[in-house]
Amino acid sequence: MNNKSFLFGILGVLFFILGTILAGFQFENYSHISQLISESYAIGTHYGISLRFFIFLPSGFFIALFAFLSINVLPKSTLTKIGLLGIGIFYGIATIIVSIFPCDAGCNKELIDPSLSQIIHNLTGFLTYTIVPICLILVGISARKWTNGKQVFYVGIVCGIISFIFVSILFADLKSEFVGLYQRIIEASILLWIFTCSFYVKGLKKK
Repeated sequence: MNNKSFLFGILGVLFFILGTILAGFQFENYSHISQLISESYAIGTHYGISLRFFIFLPSGFFIALFAFLSINVLPKSTLTKIGLLGIGIFYGIATIIVSIFPCDAGCNKELIDPSLSQIIHNLTGFLTYTIVPICLILVGISARKWTNGKQVFYVGIVCGIISFIFVSILFADLKSEFVGLYQRIIEASILLWIFTCSFYVKGLKKK
């Protein structure tokens, strides 16, 4: 189970990074600094369906499996279980949901007559960015007691705090010219933790 959890975690991270990079290539003037990731696969984009269903959706599926399987692999604790359930549901499954329900063209930041898909997309994203940073910190705190778990502890605490700070900045002004940069810092923080925890899981005695 260790190797499966490790593999799913790494695949989830790689698919998400690949999708984010490829998504920008379909637009001549797409900016990773000023535009949200969701804008690259919004309703009406040329390769949006392919990006959503062949890259981002599998990423969410892999990350959810990583989180749920890791509950049975990592040292048992209530904080670990709550944190991993939160990551599996509000990052893994949530990535699947936003892939099925993309935002309107341009992500309709003003919410002018939003579609049902846009509403579901926004609500899911809000829950993800509100809950997941806390989950990283919870697992990080728990990792203090793990054998050789200091790296997961430090990465969990630092990435949780960084993502929380930039979520606050992002939500404060969704029309900022740096909104894309803020979002990518949040995503990078979460993915770095998943990457780090995946390798920790791989190094555990097989069960």
